[in-house]
Amino acid sequence: QVQLVESGGGLVQPGGSLRLSCVASGSIVSINDMGWYRQAPGRQREMVAVINGDGTTSYADSVKGRFTISIDNATVDLQMNTVKLEATAVYYCNALIYIDRVGSTWWGWGQGTQVTVSS
Repeated sequence: QVQLVESGGGLVQPGGSLRLSCVASGSIVSINDMGWYRQAPGRQREMVAVINGDGTTSYADSVKGRFTISIDNATVDLQMNTVKLEATAVYYCNALIYIDRVGSTWWGWGQGTQVTVSS
């Protein structure tokens, strides 16, 4: 029904910048919310940033002021500035999407993209 495909991960130096992108495709009527989560080795998956269809955003305290989430149609981007070593993780896109006119929804994850912060 819906697919999420992430891109933009890679290697970045501490203090550098990286931009992640996630495109949703399939049976999409509207977006309830989309977000980015991350999971570092040995740790639980955690929320990084979420944006609602009306543009309301939420950020983890650890990234406030440095990361920015934005949405354009069915694409959600995460601009990561001044990245820190602890940002190393697999970043996953998540979405809650309306797939028909009677309120049916799809909720799921992308395949993940690796972000490595290293000098």
